[in-house]
Order: sequence, then C-alpha cells, then structure tokens
Amino acid sequence: MNFSWKRNLVILWIGVFFCSTAYSISIPFLPLFLSSDLGVRDHLEFWSGLAFGITFLASALVSPFWGSLADKYGRKPMLIRSGYSLAVLYLINFFVQDPYSLIVVRLFQGLLAGFVPAAIALVGTNTPEEKTGYALGIMSTAGATGGIIGPLLGGLVSHYYGNRSAFLFSAIVVLVSAVIATFWVKEENFNRNKARSHVMDDIREARANRVFITVLVMMGICTFSVMILEPLLTVYVMEMGIQPDRASLSSGIIFSAVGVATVIMAPRWGKLGARIGFGKVMVIGLVGGAVGNLLQFFTTGYVAFGILRFVYGLFFAAVFPAINAMIVQVTEPSFRGRAFSLNQSAAQMGTMAGPIIGGILGGWLPIRWIFIINGAALLATAIAVKWTRLEHKLPGAGSTVEKQSRL
Repeated sequence: MNFSWKRNLVILWIGVFFCSTAYSISIPFLPLFLSSDLGVRDHLEFWSGLAFGITFLASALVSPFWGSLADKYGRKPMLIRSGYSLAVLYLINFFVQDPYSLIVVRLFQGLLAGFVPAAIALVGTNTPEEKTGYALGIMSTAGATGGIIGPLLGGLVSHYYGNRSAFLFSAIVVLVSAVIATFWVKEENFNRNKARSHVMDDIREARANRVFITVLVMMGICTFSVMILEPLLTVYVMEMGIQPDRASLSSGIIFSAVGVATVIMAPRWGKLGARIGFGKVMVIGLVGGAVGNLLQFFTTGYVAFGILRFVYGLFFAAVFPAINAMIVQVTEPSFRGRAFSLNQSAAQMGTMAGPIIGGILGGWLPIRWIFIINGAALLATAIAVKWTRLEHKLPGAGSTVEKQSRL
C-alpha cells in the first residue's frame, strides 16, 4: 500500500471514538430527561424504549442507501455527511420541549447516521488482508472507549449542569469527528468511475451469499441482546436503592463497565480469531455473554451488578470484531461498503427492536427476568453457530493456523 494503513487506522479510531462518545453521552439520563424535563409520568419504560428504538429503525431502513452511495462516491464523504448532520441534530435536542419532538429529532438522527459503519468499511478495504482481524478488533475498542467516556461524561454533566447541557456536549464531540474525517482521513483503493448500484440489486447479491446472510442474522441477534437492556439499566439501578439524583452518575459508571472490558479484550479476541478462526471466537463470546447475563439475575446490589457487567463484557467483546472480520472474509472488496451497510441495517434492526421490546417487557416483568431471557437467547445463538458449522464455511477456515504461522 502506498500510504500508512496504521496511520489511517489511528485517525479513524479517534473519529469513531468521538462519534461513539457523543451518542453514549445521552444513554444514562435519557429516561430521566423524559421524566424530569419533558414531563413523562406514565409508561416511562415504553417512552424510553421508543426514544432509543426509533433512531435505529430509521437507520436500519436507510443504511443500504448510504452504503450504495459509499461504494459509488467513497466512504470518506459518508463520514463527513453523517458527522456534520449529527452535530446539528444533537444541538437541536437541547431545545426540545415535549417527548414527541424528541422522537422526531431522534428519527432524523437515525436517517442521517452512518459514521461508524463507513469508518469500519474504510478500514476493511484499506488494510492489508492479513491485518484486517487485528485492525477491526482495534476499531471495536474505539466504540467501546466512547461507550466508557460517554456515559461517565453524560452522567457528570447531567448531574452538575442539567440534562439539556449534555446534548450540547454531544454536539461538540461529534463535530470533532466530522472535522477529523474532513481533514485527516485518507481513502485509497477506490474506483470512482464504477456505476452506482441499486439497493434491491445489493440485497439480491447479498442473498446469494448464504454465509454472509448468516453473519447478518448473528449481528441482528447479538445487537438485540445488548440493546434490550439499554432503556432498563437506569431504572434497574434505581430499583436497587440508588436515589434519582444520583441515578444518572451511577448508571453511567455501570454502563462504562462493559466498555472498559471491551477495550481490554477486543484486540486480543481479534488476534485470537486470526489464529483459531473467528467462528470459534464468536462462540466463546456468545457462551460467556450468556453466562454473564444469567448470573446478573441473582445480583441485588449495584456494586456486584457492575462487576458482573464487566465480566460479561470481557467475553462479549469477542463477538462484534469476529462478525466484522467474517464480513471481510466472505465479501468481495467491491461489495464491502454495501456489505457493511447491510450489516449496519441488521445491527440497527436489533438496536431498534431491543429497546422497544425491553421497554415493553420491563413494564410487564420484573427487570431481573430480562437477564434470563437474554442469557437463554445468547446460548441458543451459540448452539446455532456450532450446529450450522459456520466456521467451516469461511474461506480458508481449515488453514487459518497454518497461514498465521507463516506471517
């Protein structure tokens, strides 16, 4: 390659870190914002789930369109488009006065999103093939680190300066991502003369690749597993005895536990996947995540709950780098931008359904029972991965160790 893929990786890591931080700033206090600032008194779980879910429903529907544009015009323009759009929309959040306006703004956030999948696709197409597992593992730590800093920053800002001020911080932080993408990100290996594809053609091409479709299903399930708890954790922490005025800060710390674990383990899982196979690594992550969820059913104190969330994160950190690496393995470079956008759609469908179903179940069942449902679903997914022999269907799966020994 005639440019430094490592330098590009560092720059994209920083951009994704700031973008993920901006998103996760609002996570701990969004239910509190609905309740204290927007006057939602009844069905708070449902409104929280809807506010989370509507963003990702919109993103799931529009992601293939942005992926088509990315493969035609480049991934860097998509970074710039989404970065500046999100900065404006986070700023508008500061001014909303009722829950309906908040839902509309979050809908547009979903329609104009796409920074993270464009960055991942750019890494996947601008990194040497033998280094993609490592690079995508590193990229996973960017989102995870943002997931650490964001909730802590959001919790602190909302605690000391009010919930609305946190949206201003989000706008400034995501603006940094847009500036980074504009001036420092470089994109190589891109043919700007090819014809733009149509979304239905992309879907037909994806359907012809059964392994890719299986990976998309895994992405949807795993994202659903994460997001089913997002609107409930703050409420659950308050049920453990944390006072409402401390709930956003305490929830921010607990949210960050999984991110800390991911930063520690994701690169290691990426390297291990390159050695033993990403399908095997994904099974380990799913089983560990399942056990971690089941154990959380038995916790009654928020300290023990936070520790278990950290342990769960150590294992579940294997899943998303493995999925991203498998997408690189099973798709052609010319289709990769669209492949990651379809992957984003699968993720966003899970992200949309998770909070909504979690909000409904949280109003119907004690929240602790959601951990049992979640753990059972992850365990069933791990069994399905083994039963379908996904690892053996990946290109070069049988000689992965041999290849690595020669590098």
